[in-house]
Amino acid sequence: MEIWINPACSKCRSAIGLLDAEGAEYTVRRYLEDVPSEDEIREVLGRLGLEPWDITRTQEAAAKELGLKDWPRDAGARDRWIAALSEHPKLIQRPIITADDGTAVVGRSEEAVRDALSR
Repeated sequence: MEIWINPACSKCRSAIGLLDAEGAEYTVRRYLEDVPSEDEIREVLGRLGLEPWDITRTQEAAAKELGLKDWPRDAGARDRWIAALSEHPKLIQRPIITADDGTAVVGRSEEAVRDALSR
């Protein structure tokens, strides 16, 4: 199991605390420092069953500068969104937990983290 975190994020710290409390084995990826490639983002999106706009933090300054709210949300724009997430990793929703069964969850709630633990 791997968890993508920003250490400054309270939701990330909560998820780590729950993983620790449950004795889970996991690897931490500080994705702002160890930025995921476009291919890694595609893989995680596949595991999540989501589109790039579904995991984009649209209220971030970079999102506003890029004008993301006006970008199309369709197959033709998918690569553009993925490139933006790789170029501006702060836009990636967090934490993302990749489960051992090949799936992933956005662990913003205790329920989602527990879901990842059960896989």
